[in-house]
Amino acid sequence: MDPIKTGAVIRSQRQMKGMTQLELAEKLCVSDKTVSKWECGGGAPDISLLPALARVLDVDVKALLYGGLQERGSSSGNLKKLNFYVCPECGNLLFSTEPTDAVCCGRKLSPLPVRAAEPEERLLVELSDGEWYVISNHEMSREHSLSFIAFLSNDTLILKKLYPEWSPEARFPFFAHGTLFWYCTRHGLAAQQV
Repeated sequence: MDPIKTGAVIRSQRQMKGMTQLELAEKLCVSDKTVSKWECGGGAPDISLLPALARVLDVDVKALLYGGLQERGSSSGNLKKLNFYVCPECGNLLFSTEPTDAVCCGRKLSPLPVRAAEPEERLLVELSDGEWYVISNHEMSREHSLSFIAFLSNDTLILKKLYPEWSPEARFPFFAHGTLFWYCTRHGLAAQQV
């Protein structure tokens, strides 16, 4: 850890959040003189404080350790590059249009690999009252179920969260073209074109 680089990150993030050194110090149960010392490069935060400091400043612990925030160029956020993440602990759903370090419940998550749906598992899709009506005959028990069905079309993502013991069905606005994605708790993420 380079104290000067780490101090610069602390100062810039604190100022961006509109906090004084005293306000930051109070959140971390340290003195404002300690925060001043960090920001001037005269010392570095104790390793045990880094998770709390990262949370307060809304940065990754790595940014504090290595003394820099990663700069990314402007992104179009193209949904064709959409990544899905599911936390194995709590079932939280995360999405990103660019590579990212997704973390939930203390675990680093990897993007779910997408596989083409096998013919026997494809979702039934019908046009009904000007909407896509999507249904599956998938088992919906606590041990084996669909967690979500999502419809992706060019610039639009619509997601329907599903729960065990509910009927695996969804309605989506009509788009002429798109892709359905669904996540099975046993078999992972599958997709089919509509």
